[in-house]
Amino acid sequence: MIFTLLAALCAGTAAGCVFLLVGDLLARVEVDSLSPAEGEDPRRLPLIFRIFLPLAGNFTFLSRDDRFVSAKKSTLELLQSAGVDQLMTPEQYLAVRFLMLLMGILMLVLMNLANQGLTGFLILVLMVLYPETWLKKTARNRHLSILKSLPNLLDLLTLSVEAGKDFLTSLRDILVRRKPDALGDEFKRTLHEIQLGKSRQQALRDLSNRVHQPELTSVINAIIQADELGVGIGQLLRIQGDQLRHKRFARAETLANEAPVKILFPVVLFIFPSVFIILVGPILNQAMNTLAG
Repeated sequence: MIFTLLAALCAGTAAGCVFLLVGDLLARVEVDSLSPAEGEDPRRLPLIFRIFLPLAGNFTFLSRDDRFVSAKKSTLELLQSAGVDQLMTPEQYLAVRFLMLLMGILMLVLMNLANQGLTGFLILVLMVLYPETWLKKTARNRHLSILKSLPNLLDLLTLSVEAGKDFLTSLRDILVRRKPDALGDEFKRTLHEIQLGKSRQQALRDLSNRVHQPELTSVINAIIQADELGVGIGQLLRIQGDQLRHKRFARAETLANEAPVKILFPVVLFIFPSVFIILVGPILNQAMNTLAG
């Protein structure tokens, strides 16, 4: 009777974990339709994070030791790159990972009692790997989105500045009319910091340090240098936009050249044997029938 109850409990908990992770995928569809300006909207976090986050405040003391300084620094950089640093501190993120680890261990114990050790082990691995995997993937996708949007934004800024507007006014007008994305979200945050009293140069430096995108950092450094030297920014933006466009074309050519090498292994492993069986199989079958006859 006890083992039956434990098995039912394990099955229900496992189903709940699967439901949470599947719900995260559904939540991503909803998040994509949100305005990136809503930087503090908790729906940008996975569903399972939102469930554990209210409990994380009770476990942040675990990461206050000096041994976690480097871990918290790297975690903060990842959170900033993923654009969720306003939703979750490094201490909260580490606490969520700890809670998910405890949940995975509990599931492993319960599933072992129900003779489902392999399932429990898989749940434990999923609970351990999911937080960091999600965060790194989100940061990588955000970097790609910024890299894709940056040349177009620079072109619009160039036209607006050359028409007589100053840089901040041009940027503000473009962000109002532009489709929301990760780059627009970061620049809106920068404009908000400037409105609160931060200097333009410092706000741009903070943007560069927050995003950790080499191309964006190069553009920001050029803008800051032009601002310090009093150089016209219109021609500078045009040059930066052209350089980014050439880099994107070069990157596309590199990826295209790498494609044949990457598809060689699956072709040899899966396609060639199938073609060989289709072409040679009937011939071998007929030859065997002839020899047998």
